[in-house]
Amino acid sequence: MGAGGIAGPAIANISLTESMMTLFPRISAAAATAIAAATITASAFAEALPRPEGQTLLSISGQIDNTNAEGAAHFDLAMIDALPLRETVTTTPWYEGPQRFSGPLLSDLMAAIGASGSALRIIAVNDYAASMPWTDIESVPVILAVRHNGETMSVRDKGPLFVIYPFDEYPELHDEVYFSRSVWQVAAIEVLP
Repeated sequence: MGAGGIAGPAIANISLTESMMTLFPRISAAAATAIAAATITASAFAEALPRPEGQTLLSISGQIDNTNAEGAAHFDLAMIDALPLRETVTTTPWYEGPQRFSGPLLSDLMAAIGASGSALRIIAVNDYAASMPWTDIESVPVILAVRHNGETMSVRDKGPLFVIYPFDEYPELHDEVYFSRSVWQVAAIEVLP
């Protein structure tokens, strides 16, 4: 574990991101993070996607190349934690004051399973679903949070997985459109063509 309880790959992601920004000063932080994360993600999942050993928290289906179940990629908490993690501190309409969320970038998760498409259909345990255009994960560091203020989230507390946009970093995201895409209690994602 690194500083703040974040696993080692996240620290490497931060260092690589900082190095990218030093070498290429005109590159944005989001772009540097995406490049660094893709580099780390590619090596972390270069082999076949392992099967979950713990309880499956997430099932991803649709336009994906790397599976570990019939037509899908299943992830447990350990597999999600093996991806580079990002911490987002932001205010949201659902909590008082700034909150700290951590989890993998959705772009890293999609890269790990060889996903390509035009949109994601994100489905909650209660069957609420929202569509997110692919451009969201390419242009903004959207995470699939597994922790809120350092703690894993129960279903009662909007967990186990919660789509978090960096609302405070990108004020234009303070909009009902993005709030509706911030699905909590995520159970499945479908990658749409």
